Amino acid sequence: MRTFLILLLCFIAGTAAAETVTIEASQDNTLYESTQGALSNGAGTRLFIGLTSSNGVRRAVFAFKDLGAIPAGSTIKSVKLHMYVSRQNSDPTMTDLFRLESDWGEGTSDASGPEGGGAPATTGDATWNHTFFDNMLWSTPGGDFNQASRAQLEVGDVGPYTWGSTTTMVADVQDWLDNPQNNFGWILLADETVGSARRIISREGSDST
Repeated sequence: MRTFLILLLCFIAGTAAAETVTIEASQDNTLYESTQGALSNGAGTRLFIGLTSSNGVRRAVFAFKDLGAIPAGSTIKSVKLHMYVSRQNSDPTMTDLFRLESDWGEGTSDASGPEGGGAPATTGDATWNHTFFDNMLWSTPGGDFNQASRAQLEVGDVGPYTWGSTTTMVADVQDWLDNPQNNFGWILLADETVGSARRIISREGSDST
């Protein structure tokens, strides 16, 4: 199961019928805390969130830019976000979903082994410092995002998790549909004050669940 799926309950323009649409993420990446901003994992099969045992922060970014399955003029009524946690090494922790305010990239970096340490960033990768490595920067290292949480969920053991639906998630997706130029996706943060690291299957992951 690829990590991020979004379920949209749409009222199609001109009809009274409701339709459920499932959309996979079109891009995803991990921001690895780094002064140099030289680490990424654009083509990796894992994403990471939280504070690791070595006190390094990880944040997952993902976007749904291919919204062609939603008919133009639809009204979004409900949104759910799905992911699968494949590894954890800490107590359950709260995670928050935020709306990204800058565009960012997914390059060809591909971390080896468990992937927790990342790989050297390649052209176009999002990193802790860069929206697109190596010459375009976030305004704030660690990602530019609206500080209002879109959804919150406690994440613990290995398994599937679902966020939603909230009014702000619905509003985000409606805006992405109506104004594609504003569609930069979401960023997922775990509690970064305590050990909270989690590994998540990315859209490139081949895990079957």
